[in-house]
Amino acid sequence: MSKIDLSVKYMGITLKNPVIVGANNMVGNIESLKQMEEAGASAIVYKSLFEEQLHMENLEYSNFIDEYVAQNSDETSPYPDLDVSGPKEYLFKLKKAKEVLNIPLFASLNAVYDVSWVDYAKQIEAIGIDGIELNFYTLPKEMESAEVDFVNWQFDIVEKIKAAVNIPVAVKLSSFYNNPLAVIKRMDNLGADAFVLFNRFFQPDIDLEKEEMIFPYNLSSKGDYGLALRFAGLLYNRIEADVCSSTGVFNGEDVAKLILAGADTVQVVSVMYKDGINKITDIMNELSEFMAKKGYENLDDFRGKLSQLRIDDTFAYSRAQYLDFLVNSVYLNDRV
Repeated sequence: MSKIDLSVKYMGITLKNPVIVGANNMVGNIESLKQMEEAGASAIVYKSLFEEQLHMENLEYSNFIDEYVAQNSDETSPYPDLDVSGPKEYLFKLKKAKEVLNIPLFASLNAVYDVSWVDYAKQIEAIGIDGIELNFYTLPKEMESAEVDFVNWQFDIVEKIKAAVNIPVAVKLSSFYNNPLAVIKRMDNLGADAFVLFNRFFQPDIDLEKEEMIFPYNLSSKGDYGLALRFAGLLYNRIEADVCSSTGVFNGEDVAKLILAGADTVQVVSVMYKDGINKITDIMNELSEFMAKKGYENLDDFRGKLSQLRIDDTFAYSRAQYLDFLVNSVYLNDRV
């Protein structure tokens, strides 16, 4: 058997394998970036530029300065009117990251205003980044807002950014839509080059002792890839864009399952926090072992083999499973 080929095309870019490091705080460290590349990552998504966070930082900074000046009213403020952190620092760090890597680097963007989405995308392109991942990390905040308005706004952002830049654009979505498939299909028609499915939101919790809100960093767990697998299977060969499955990818078997369903690539984050960056090497070795065992020479040999379009049970990806659960429960009860 010839040598196993793990390479894949993602957003028109040839990657050496399907394992991409998703956006996370570790990528802010240059040494960690180098380690990710050495461990075998095919590409890295730099942590998101959250415009909303920048505004909050600026507000906190402004409040601090105002308080200082109020307490020292006879002094001239020693602080110039500067943005704290801000997009310039983000772009500087992004450029430095690009300079140390020999693999593609994608930026992740989450803005607030329409003009900001486009402006930041242009600035990201200008520093030589390989692609942009639009991180629609947004939950509706008002009951009065109609979903159609919210989704149409996202369609508009995709269309404007695709018209403004020449580098590929991926869209990272949550599953919180009335019909995610319809949203994906519309964005695909608007020219999105890939979809990252799905976004993982921070969930609030409550500290009972202190009776206050807390925001724990909830890592995904093995097996959490189920929803991403279902949509990979539903979307295979039904859209022009690539599909990157995210959440709950912990080993090579997980990657193989998602590719069998129809995914082009996967993103890993939580496994690095739990088991270390070098776990990427293990994932690649495990994927290669699976392929060798099955006689697959490249990823195209089995990508989408178990997608909805290519299996006999056409309802496998669309049934709610509740009926099966009830039937199995009755069967088990009869056996007891």
